[in-house]
Amino acid sequence: MYHERVVDHYNNPRNVGAFDKNDPDVGTGLVGAPACGDVMKLQIKVDEKSGKIVDARFKTFGCGSAIASSSVATEWVKGKQMEEVLSIKNTEIAKHLSLPPVKLHCSMLAEDAIKAAVKDYEAKRSKLYASQDAAPVKKAADA
Repeated sequence: MYHERVVDHYNNPRNVGAFDKNDPDVGTGLVGAPACGDVMKLQIKVDEKSGKIVDARFKTFGCGSAIASSSVATEWVKGKQMEEVLSIKNTEIAKHLSLPPVKLHCSMLAEDAIKAAVKDYEAKRSKLYASQDAAPVKKAADA
């Protein structure tokens, strides 16, 4: 029997959907659990100036616990700084949802997806800033 929070997030998942993965303000984390076949895509939209996550979306193919974990994760990351969300642990998600030990991998997917989304966003930013920094050099070289 699932805990009422799992049932709520499964029946009424928050933040289902997707952002444009090519948007420079969006970080995408795609993770999977080979043991059970669950796949989770979690995306964050970050305000460049404040560094806060202003929105989040997910698409999860998996059991009720995986969907609920994704839904909770998107709720928890919104409004937080990037550094803050990296401290969200699967054990906190599992405790909030009262997941049984056999379903802990679902909350681990959510933690991994958050970390992957942050890493993707930071990689995009690094690439963007590197290309902006290189642009004047390239222009001078082309002249």
